[in-house]
Amino acid sequence: MRNWRLILLGTIFIIMNCKVISQPSKPGTNHNLTAELKLQYGLLMSHHLELDIFRSHFPAFELSLQKATYGKRRWEAEYAYPLIGVNFWYSGIGGFSELGSAFALYPSINFPLVGDDKQSLNFKLGVGLGYLTNKFDRINNYKNFAIGSHINIAASLYFEYRAKVSKMITMTAGFGLTHFSNGSMKTPNYGLNLLTASVGISSYLSKPNSLQDRKILPELYTFEFDGRKYLSFEFAAAMAYKDMNQQYGQSYYVYAAFANIMARVSYKSKFGIGLDITHDGSDKLMLERRFVFVENSSQLTKLGASLAYELMMDRLSFLFNAGMYIKALDRSEGHVYQRLTLKYLITKRVFANMVLSAHLGKAEYVGFGLGYQFRFIYKRKIKHN
Repeated sequence: MRNWRLILLGTIFIIMNCKVISQPSKPGTNHNLTAELKLQYGLLMSHHLELDIFRSHFPAFELSLQKATYGKRRWEAEYAYPLIGVNFWYSGIGGFSELGSAFALYPSINFPLVGDDKQSLNFKLGVGLGYLTNKFDRINNYKNFAIGSHINIAASLYFEYRAKVSKMITMTAGFGLTHFSNGSMKTPNYGLNLLTASVGISSYLSKPNSLQDRKILPELYTFEFDGRKYLSFEFAAAMAYKDMNQQYGQSYYVYAAFANIMARVSYKSKFGIGLDITHDGSDKLMLERRFVFVENSSQLTKLGASLAYELMMDRLSFLFNAGMYIKALDRSEGHVYQRLTLKYLITKRVFANMVLSAHLGKAEYVGFGLGYQFRFIYKRKIKHN
């Protein structure tokens, strides 16, 4: 009951912010900040037999602070002026003592897919940190095979309908998935998949600047696409840690290297092919449990080939690889794999990366590393807008 009182107070707070519009401002000086509150109701998706005991329906809520873009940077215009924000999410996940409660704090970007200035269908993507009050313990909480650590990665994928009811107020409705996982850094790690539907209200915290209505398209900047067609050759490495002490009494390291050849086809997209080399120390344990023994650790190295797609946003990009193992002694999780890499350009050539490797949705590891890229331009005609 107490949570619903807090939600009601939050709603009143957002509505009261409409009164701030009387404050005049110079064009472009306001930051277009909005406060948004979503009430959610959902269920736990049981993707493993051990999680069936936690099937339930439960409420959740999300409070967000977002900024409406208007084209100050070129990528904002290319992606139809998305909302950029930071979000706080909470749920009791059905009240099970084994699971406890879930908290998440994550940045997000909300892309308009179709629509106009009055209404739109959007896709919201967010990745950040989650905290679960209870985790697996082989003595005191042995039923919780979902999560082996308090700190986790929290990810949100949401489709929503947004409709302006006034210059200051927007109503929302949508559905999506909230996911908690530690990327097998500490096992067990089945993860939690929470499917929810929501309704919400959003309000500007002050009068939006005049540029919000007429949008702008700036000049090109250092990390942006100028229309030249080119191939990029990218090499990266990452390292991950897997704590399996709770189950098997040991910890392991994962070493991975990647090479991709990518073709830049537009401002947003690259397509290409990749080659992946991975050495996972825990594979030896998994093989021995099936009475398969290796003579030396080099036999554990996996070689894979993949198709790649990269979504570009200025310095930041998302690289998706879907591949198949060419050489792998341990194929207990299957012959195919997927990898999501979050890349950030430190310079024109050097980038930092965070890598999530998975087999059909089951996370294998989360790694961190560095990479280097260089490019070969094969069409020098510059695109003018």
